[in-house]
Order: sequence, then structure tokens, then C-alpha cells
Amino acid sequence: MPSVGNHSARRELLNKVPEVTLYFWVIKVLCTTVGETAADSLNTNLHLGLTGTSCVMGVLLAIALFFQVRCRKYVPAIYWLTVVLISVVGTLITDNLTDNLGISLVTTTIVFGIALAVTFLAWYATEKTLSIHSIVTIRREAFYWLAILFTFALGTAAGDLTAERFGIGYLVSALLFAGLIAAVALAHHRWKLNAIWAFWIAYILTRPLGASLGDYLSQPRDKGGLNLGTVGTSALFLVLILSLVVYLTVTRRDMTPAEVVQRELE
Repeated sequence: MPSVGNHSARRELLNKVPEVTLYFWVIKVLCTTVGETAADSLNTNLHLGLTGTSCVMGVLLAIALFFQVRCRKYVPAIYWLTVVLISVVGTLITDNLTDNLGISLVTTTIVFGIALAVTFLAWYATEKTLSIHSIVTIRREAFYWLAILFTFALGTAAGDLTAERFGIGYLVSALLFAGLIAAVALAHHRWKLNAIWAFWIAYILTRPLGASLGDYLSQPRDKGGLNLGTVGTSALFLVLILSLVVYLTVTRRDMTPAEVVQRELE
């Protein structure tokens, strides 16, 4: 059994991230949508520009990560606040590269894909697993959040690439990525695709799904959207996220049992 340190053992191997349930995927998609619409809304309404908005959100993310790492167990409010902020920051990173530096969406998609692959390779080389059921050390949590940041940046670039550069539109793009997620789920349940790889592939695909969905809801009708606006869309989805997080905090339905963590580490 790999050593996770005496201190972690005394913590009864409490996982720092939620169990993968239907609630997890629903909140994840909501967070990705907020990441897209909130980034656009903050950039427009605060008049800070992409760089200024990125700095402000980067500081907020750093604060959230500090409290997330300091927690001794999974706390829904802190965890999902961190996901929302990392979703916004991941979107802003891609937007800065494409809008401010003029780097093409094809290039950013490839670069973030490589960065994510390198992160997974380094994570597996040091920890011998990519399972999210055993995020019980600071190093594993660092790999986890770095991978998530790259999935958001990659998903933003890939979503914009398909919806805008390839010209298929926001709704068709959302349906495309939803179909790909369904195919991954089918491959896992019917053809026994490895659970860890199925999770991470689906996790990556939810980002462009959320980005396309957010653009479809918020963008003007002449651009293929429903014209709900970035503020309205962000507010609606934040209320939904808050409601689900409160529910999970009370019911504890997404807590990973200690025996599951123990089994993953054996």
C-alpha cells in the first residue's frame, strides 16, 4: 500500500473532493457555463479589460485555493467556489491568449491539450494513479487542481474553435459535445472503458459543453444565441449552483466513504 503519510492516516483518509454522482456532473456543467458567461460579464461591466479582470479573478482563485488546501476534508461550499473561480480564470487565460496576444484557437487548443497531457503524465509518474477517490495529500491535490485548470482552458479554446471558427453555431456545438459525453458514458458502461479515463475524458468535454451552452443562452439572437445576457445567465446558474451546494452540504450525498479511499490506496 502506498504511503500517504502518518498525518493523512490520522485524518482517516478523508478525500478532499466530492464523490462522482449525478449532482457532481450537474454542478460541473453549471460551473463551466458560469465560467464562460461570468468572464464575459466581468470583463464588460467592470471595465477592467481582460488583463485587469484576469488579475482580480486570479487573486480570488488563489484565496479560494488557500482555504481549499487548508481544509481537512471535502467542504462543498469551498470546493465548488474554487471550481467556479477556476472556471472563470481558465476562460480568461484562453481569452487573453487569443484576444490580447492574437494566438489562434487552434494553437491554444493544441498547447493546452499538451499541457494537460504532461500534467497527467507527471501525476501518474509520481503517484501511480489518477484516481480522484484518493486526493488525500497536498501533492495529489496540487496535480488535481492543475489538471482542472488546464481542462477549463482547453475546453474554452475547443468550444470557441468549434462554435465560432468552424462556424457550426453554439447550439450545435453544445449538442456535439453532449453527444461525445454520452458516447464516453456508453463506452464505460457497455464496453468497460477504464473508469478513471472515462471520468477525465468526460470532465474535459463538459467544459466546451458548458462554454457553448453559456454562449447560446447569453449571446444576441443575430449571433445564434437566446439573448439572455451574460449577467442574467450567470445569475441564474449561480443560484442553481448555490441551491445544489446547500443541499449537498445538508445531505452529505457526495461524500466519499473512508473505506473507498482505503481501497483506492491499496
